[in-house]
Amino acid sequence: QVQLQESGPGLVKPSQTLSLTCTVSGGSITTAYFYWSWIRQPPGKGLEWMGAIGYDGSTYYSPSLKSHTSISRDNAKYEVYLQMNSLKPEDTAVYYCNAVRWGNDYWGQGTQVTVSS
Repeated sequence: QVQLQESGPGLVKPSQTLSLTCTVSGGSITTAYFYWSWIRQPPGKGLEWMGAIGYDGSTYYSPSLKSHTSISRDNAKYEVYLQMNSLKPEDTAVYYCNAVRWGNDYWGQGTQVTVSS
């Protein structure tokens, strides 16, 4: 059973860079047909898919976030990363790590990120 755990700073100042880590257990990041996504939910709003990295290292991004978002991974550490620069207060949200494979859907518990000076 794949388990995901997000970690990162809870508070970030505007214009700074956010770095989040998703630690994976119970499976390998490179297992065929796994896709590892970052998804966020601003307060009072719905889920927003930000982007993903595939088992083969391919990356996919939301067009609206692509210019200041980067997703990468460290296979040996079983970690998937989100980096987002030029943060704004509207980037305040709960950030989730998500994995999908053959219709099976796995979620981390989420980590709150607040962008405020």
